[in-house]
Amino acid sequence: MEFHYTVTTDKTIDEAVSAVEANLKEHKFGVLWQLDLPAKLQEKGVNSYTTPYRILEVCNPVEAARVLNQNELVGYFLPCKITVYESEGKTKIGLPKPTAMIGLLDDNQLKSIAKDIEDVLVDVLEQSK
Repeated sequence: MEFHYTVTTDKTIDEAVSAVEANLKEHKFGVLWQLDLPAKLQEKGVNSYTTPYRILEVCNPVEAARVLNQNELVGYFLPCKITVYESEGKTKIGLPKPTAMIGLLDDNQLKSIAKDIEDVLVDVLEQSK
């Protein structure tokens, strides 16, 4: 099993981020925070990485509370991340699979919840292409 799910789009980075944000809202997820990685690196004096790369921290508060009530260690994996970046002239949108992360814990109920969340986020990525 691959730990990630990634799609390719012809959209620009900004267009892809906007599409992801809009599609997340339809599924009651929101963006808590967005990091423009090259800008942050440059702010810290590192100019060797300039390829567009955004990291979005996303969350559905109801689902977050649900999994945390099941096992507090899930907080190590929260919030979910979605990345939007440029690779070989194309825009990629990806995420680490919640099932891969939760699979580190031995809890079948959590695995089921993670699968439901993963299905929603994969749908968001597909809709955002």
